[in-house]
Amino acid sequence: MSMSDMINIFDIRRFSIHDGRGIRTTVFFKGCPLRCPWCQNPEGIEELPKPIWLSGACINCGRCYNTTATPDAEKAAAFLQRLDLQQANEVMDNCPARALVWNGKKMSVDEVLSELEKDKVFFAHDGGCTLSGGEPLAQGEVALALLEKIRQAGIHTAIETSLFAPLDLVVNAAEISDQIFADFKLFDWKKHIEATGQSNEIILHNMDRLITGKYAHKVIVRIPLIPGFTGDNDNITAIADFIHERNPKTPVELLNYNPLAASKYPYGDLPGNEIAHCKPYSAEQMTRFRTIVKERGIVCIESV
Repeated sequence: MSMSDMINIFDIRRFSIHDGRGIRTTVFFKGCPLRCPWCQNPEGIEELPKPIWLSGACINCGRCYNTTATPDAEKAAAFLQRLDLQQANEVMDNCPARALVWNGKKMSVDEVLSELEKDKVFFAHDGGCTLSGGEPLAQGEVALALLEKIRQAGIHTAIETSLFAPLDLVVNAAEISDQIFADFKLFDWKKHIEATGQSNEIILHNMDRLITGKYAHKVIVRIPLIPGFTGDNDNITAIADFIHERNPKTPVELLNYNPLAASKYPYGDLPGNEIAHCKPYSAEQMTRFRTIVKERGIVCIESV
């Protein structure tokens, strides 16, 4: 088995009902080219797995930091990142509370497929598998290989993507997927750079090609609504106008801010302070945002 057959993932989550139709199993890929400070899965931003310290599980027994000659368990986790795999595992195995863990792992395409096939009985009523992340297309051909094997196994496939990827990968993923959830965060390119660290030029181009091409019927555009970033009338209007000009039949789903994401940031060194005190939008605010979309003649899906 070559390293090119391996996928970096941080979770395989069963019984998901928010990542596509029916009951689904979601495979979360590690690695994302964007650095959104509101990321719902910050453990998926960095591609390679690393040791992290779970403060809530720690019993402060001292085994890890005595072994690594560091002053506390949190610094021990950082120290483990400099060790080779075997040495790091030896220290982590010595933790009785399992408070030092890897925030991801490598699995082969066939190993992931084997896990998914265990759940086929739950996919009988319109369920299936969704690739999420991170950004699945950041792992390119291996993500396509997994999609193809899932399809060959007779399992409904969906992919959640930022569309920040080469066009050929986007088109190939669309061809072998049954459903595509395409994120559309910010229309203004300057604000997109400020928020994510990347221009949205590639995203806009891929979105244009996707919703005007032969796989347009598979696409649902998702707008994550983040206070202070994406959740304002001007941004939603600009996105809705962009979609309407190209294909008004493209359904749009507005995703209200989920405050649970902020709790994940203490486990890493990625930005998250900007969202720490944000609250979800009220029902009245969500209705206002949906009205903007509907007034452009676009179907607006209401999230469960």
